[in-house]
Amino acid sequence: MFHFCQIIAAPFIRFFFPTKFIGKKMITTGACVIASNHTSNLDVPLLAVHTWEKKYYLAKKELFKNKFVAFFAKKWGGIPIDRAGNDVVAIKECLKTLKNNKKLVIFPEGTRQNNENMELGEVKQGTAMLAIKGKVPIVPMFILNKPKFWRRNKVFFGEPFELSDFYGKRLGSEEMAQASKIVEEKINELRKFAMKSLTKKK
Repeated sequence: MFHFCQIIAAPFIRFFFPTKFIGKKMITTGACVIASNHTSNLDVPLLAVHTWEKKYYLAKKELFKNKFVAFFAKKWGGIPIDRAGNDVVAIKECLKTLKNNKKLVIFPEGTRQNNENMELGEVKQGTAMLAIKGKVPIVPMFILNKPKFWRRNKVFFGEPFELSDFYGKRLGSEEMAQASKIVEEKINELRKFAMKSLTKKK
């Protein structure tokens, strides 16, 4: 069902929202967490139609209230999460996904950001926690500006990295803050690289 939806949606999304993926080869084989900034509701479909392998996504539970939306969200790998608190069910589902050698896409800010300089909002600790507990690499991803109709959009991928220094350790508030800071720094490094592509046009 996923690949059927992918094949149907791909021509439309690629035609109306042409997107160049830079560094797509950075997406590792096997399980990983893809950590990206969040610009719009198109972020997930753009990635889904440009990479054949099915990926799983954390999505706010409000999206699943509509049965029609919920049906397709689940088929496309959506995992509902309650952003108001510690959603144990969603966490277990994410860890199960990683254990099954699948790829999990997370927007660490937990919400969309569209400021002029594309600066990241506060990076939540869930991304680091899942990567540590799952013992999987993190692939930073950066979407350069909100995808627009008939404009050449760009998505960047950075070098995979692991938070292996935290494997097997007690994850207190200090450790989680340190690990999350690393995630933030890696995405910001990619952001700076991506922003240079804008200045080159001037």
